[in-house]
Amino acid sequence: MMRCSDRLLCSLFLAAALFGVAAAATRRHDWDISYQFTSPDCVRKLAVTINGHTPGPTIRAVQGDTIVVNVKNSLLTENVAIHWHGIRQIGTPWADGTEGVTQCPILPGDTFAYTFVVDRPGTYMYHAHYGMQRSAGLNGMIVVEVAPGAAGDGEREPFRYDGEHTVLLNDWWHRSTYEQAAGLASVPMVWVGEPQSLLINGRGRFVNCCSSPATAASCNVSHPDCAPAVFAVVPGKTYRFRVASVTSLSALNFEIEGHEMTVVEADGHYVKPFVVKNLNIYSGETYSVLITADQDPNRNYWLASNVVSRKPATPTGTAVLAYYGGRRNSPRARPPTPPPAGPAWNDTAYRVRQSLATVAHPAHAVPPPPTSDRTILLLNTQNKIGGQIKWALNNVSFTLPHTPYLVAMKRGLLGAFDQRPPPETYAGAAAFDVYAVQGNPNATTSDAPYRLRFGSVVDVVLQNANMLAANSSETHPWHLHGHDFWVLGHGAGRFDPAVHPAAYNLRDPIMKNTVAVHPFGWTALRFRADNPGVWAFHCHIEAHFFMGMGIVFEEGVERVGELPPEIMGCGKTRGGH
Repeated sequence: MMRCSDRLLCSLFLAAALFGVAAAATRRHDWDISYQFTSPDCVRKLAVTINGHTPGPTIRAVQGDTIVVNVKNSLLTENVAIHWHGIRQIGTPWADGTEGVTQCPILPGDTFAYTFVVDRPGTYMYHAHYGMQRSAGLNGMIVVEVAPGAAGDGEREPFRYDGEHTVLLNDWWHRSTYEQAAGLASVPMVWVGEPQSLLINGRGRFVNCCSSPATAASCNVSHPDCAPAVFAVVPGKTYRFRVASVTSLSALNFEIEGHEMTVVEADGHYVKPFVVKNLNIYSGETYSVLITADQDPNRNYWLASNVVSRKPATPTGTAVLAYYGGRRNSPRARPPTPPPAGPAWNDTAYRVRQSLATVAHPAHAVPPPPTSDRTILLLNTQNKIGGQIKWALNNVSFTLPHTPYLVAMKRGLLGAFDQRPPPETYAGAAAFDVYAVQGNPNATTSDAPYRLRFGSVVDVVLQNANMLAANSSETHPWHLHGHDFWVLGHGAGRFDPAVHPAAYNLRDPIMKNTVAVHPFGWTALRFRADNPGVWAFHCHIEAHFFMGMGIVFEEGVERVGELPPEIMGCGKTRGGH
């Protein structure tokens, strides 16, 4: 019998045993995080890079592998933390990479090793989780393949393809994240504004690059950093495009000109296939789509991303689908047609229909528990606190403590955060008008966590509402760390707990880690609180989380093993490195 003298090795051994994967490998990466001058949209500016590049390298692994990423912080004057988005961190909650929740940040000059098992195949991402650093360029993709033999005697996956490409969608600003954060905290608030460019695999084109006085001196339209990304296909072959959105603000619509896309995966779970002309994708989501290269091979085609759900002020982001083998075609030739403009930006019904069409593959559906033990109803509103504009849940705007929750709870530091339970619902829920401006916009702040009974089944209903301005409501993509949840339903208007649960999809709901709450609507999800640790749940729009749109769940912390000392050293653990 093995004796577990090493906390980390034990956690990883047990995780690998649970996944039932033989001969798992350990994949090591050494990353140096630094600021470098880059020109992703042809305008030169500082970006947070990994080994000098943004986006960072794609992490490729096989289900059950152990990933070790040695991160050296060379930012000199700035902390860093990296979140492995979609990886559940079973047995390693301290590796989730969420500053203030699971770890103290990595200080300038320090090195920290993130070590964790990738337990499930699929398409995922990583990104900074410190301040608003994600929008500065620290991001990339994670691709986990099915382990040999893991799918039994049948096909390894419920679809086939001849080749694959990874597509990372992003939005890009010329102002630094420091300027953006300072503006959000100002009175009056200075909003971040719409992005200057949309990037595909870190490349785009600022349309006013050389003509704008603000960028003319730093513009270089021939810089290799902003040459469009090229995706090569061979006529007649079928390709899997793994698409991830790491945007800081924008909801996007993704299209491959002239090619229908079959949606087959969402957030690491197989989807009942459905065909779309274009794909709505929200920040924090990942999808796999299949296309067949069945168009005229003597020309190239656009990949296009367009802003939806917000009135666009950013040009289409583009890349090139290049047919190889055409007699009159160059791989880098510009397509002869204008880039697709996408659907109407404010067609909410179209986007809701796509959300409802995303259900589990019949052969891979995991039925949810038929009932829940607890329901938390969260009203999402825009508020004012001390003159500052904030976002709040049930009239409480979230703030991160100086001591990470995981550390504080394991070490009994009760004074590190608010011990009072946060509200489970909101005042006047039975008659609240989600279409009206609130009569009283004032709110409070708190860092109190929601404590969940370990193993219990929890429903969360996210209720969207009108903002401070009349006739305004935005799409909010919500991401849950440490779990996948069942998406039980979407609806318009006010959620009625006496009526709407009867229409929940309990037959084949898709499991995800990120889901959209549409304007003036609600989204219901269900998860099992069975992963010991402390987990953030928040809007994936960078500015919104910065302004308080988030909460934290605690479950089974007493089951978490001894914490690595490297995650300490801030707040009440200062000096505990």
